[in-house]
Amino acid sequence: MTQPLVTILDDEPAIRAMLADALTEAGFRTMTFARATEFEAALKRTTPDVCLVDLGLPDRDGLSLVHRLALEQGATVIIISGRAQVQDRVTGLELGADDYIIKPFDPAEVVARIRARLRGAQSARSAGDTAEFNGWTAHFDRYTLTDASGAETPFSHAESEVLRLFLECPKRLITRAQMQETLGGAAGESFDRAMDVRISRLRTKLREDPRNPRLIKTIYGAGYIFLGDVKWR
Repeated sequence: MTQPLVTILDDEPAIRAMLADALTEAGFRTMTFARATEFEAALKRTTPDVCLVDLGLPDRDGLSLVHRLALEQGATVIIISGRAQVQDRVTGLELGADDYIIKPFDPAEVVARIRARLRGAQSARSAGDTAEFNGWTAHFDRYTLTDASGAETPFSHAESEVLRLFLECPKRLITRAQMQETLGGAAGESFDRAMDVRISRLRTKLREDPRNPRLIKTIYGAGYIFLGDVKWR
């Protein structure tokens, strides 16, 4: 089996070298970049499994890059940044990042988080790539929702994790604690805010009435429940 490819985008040479050494020792392939323009050029030739992205880049706003990666690339996106404020973490997760690691960090922690994310992605692929529900078809292999007329709406990797969780557990209460345990990340305000945003975006893409959603119901003080009839294939 081909070793997973991790791209490292950071303008600090010491951090690039430290991460590349730790990941290579752990059995990953790596590619390192100091600038967003070099990184984006490489994406035209290869598809990484995980993208590690610093926000403080010399030639591009890291947050806008994270947002585009989440919507278009299909890779797991992990932010590595010195910005430690809660709002920075919330914004990164809201824009589609799968995880947020604050500098300084232990390289072993980065390796562990990457492995956890890849295990989750592998489990998702083995569970099936397509689900049909209430006139919609979710294609997890290409990150799109298709309605009954055939019109397609893209969703991000982070949104796909939440949608798959709902579709695998229809008509069952999913608590915040269960979401945190399944999807990973540190519990707290930033995780809760990120989940709220991802669920709101999924409702919009499913054309739900925000005042009375039919499919994704909020059970206040408890969690969420997905009310659709789901068929996997």
